[in-house]
Amino acid sequence: MGAVTIATIALTTEPGRPGGAGRRARGRPAAAAAIAAAAALLLAGCSGGGSSPPSATAVASTSPSGAGHAKASRARPPGIAAVSTHGALVLLNPVTGAVSKTLVPSGVVGDEISAAPDGSAIFYTTHTADCTDQVKSAPVSGGGTVTIANGLLPAVSPDGTKLALAREPTASPGCTPSAQNLTSQYQVVVHTLSSGAEKVLPMLPAAQSSGLPAPISHLSWAADNTRLAVSISSVQDNEGWNLVIVNTAQASAYEDGPGTSSVPVTGSPKARDSYYREGVFMPGGGLFVSRACCAGEPVKNISRLMWEVNTSGTLTHQVALGFASLEHTSLAVTKSGKWLLYLAGHDLYVSHNGAMPVKVTSGLIAATWR
Repeated sequence: MGAVTIATIALTTEPGRPGGAGRRARGRPAAAAAIAAAAALLLAGCSGGGSSPPSATAVASTSPSGAGHAKASRARPPGIAAVSTHGALVLLNPVTGAVSKTLVPSGVVGDEISAAPDGSAIFYTTHTADCTDQVKSAPVSGGGTVTIANGLLPAVSPDGTKLALAREPTASPGCTPSAQNLTSQYQVVVHTLSSGAEKVLPMLPAAQSSGLPAPISHLSWAADNTRLAVSISSVQDNEGWNLVIVNTAQASAYEDGPGTSSVPVTGSPKARDSYYREGVFMPGGGLFVSRACCAGEPVKNISRLMWEVNTSGTLTHQVALGFASLEHTSLAVTKSGKWLLYLAGHDLYVSHNGAMPVKVTSGLIAATWR
């Protein structure tokens, strides 16, 4: 694969309506072929059928005003760390997607890994034989790994002083969580790296009394080193998905209560039935989210939208129309906010300046910038 190139196109759509009426191409006649190709991808990406996805996620690069800000770019992406479907923690060539270095050959799980702010180490999760999750770090320069704490889904704060992680029953094969006090086993933990001191944010007792856990699926720090975006997967029967902003200095629980606020789902299609599959902070305080439709049973996968939103859920930029039949996870944003990445199924996509995402490689269960 050659240099990662963001296609030189400008597509505008009615905001929040994938493939909606009013889509028009603007630009030089020489761009017509690229626009036609993108339109074909748009239809394929929204089909939700059983066929294999095309080589790039279909995109409508728009802002709510209707003015697209996708730009042509041949900029080289920053470094990428990833976890293969075989459980290897690796560094990738960000242009070709080829493995440039293997840090841990096996045993690593997804969907979240995190890089130290200076890129010197990658934090990751393994399962132990006794069904315990452990967060470890691997130096990029090589050498032995370090066990940090019990837990999973590591997220290093932007200033490098704290590590957010989740503690919850493992989903590893052969591991059966204890049914006794099940909901009390779900926690978000803020671990101070220098001292090992921890602040534990459990579910609220009122929520625990229902007997239904609120599983944590992703964690992301804001640039202020205080707020966490906590992605919560379905509580029961594909219901209960949530994206909660937690002020770690004020909150005493991760799901509700003082110091927490849920990000509302807005826009189309079916805002009432849609949900955030995952969300991560951007440096300006907004969020990069995977918006899915629809929750409930039976499952109806009709829409996957990659959006930039504010903390009130208002769309600020639509990055991509995803593949309705695939999970879109492992979202990550660079410190500058100029580069986004995510996995669609096991495929890695990268977007520069909010433009059309490009498929870089396949066979992954986690990825992040470093």
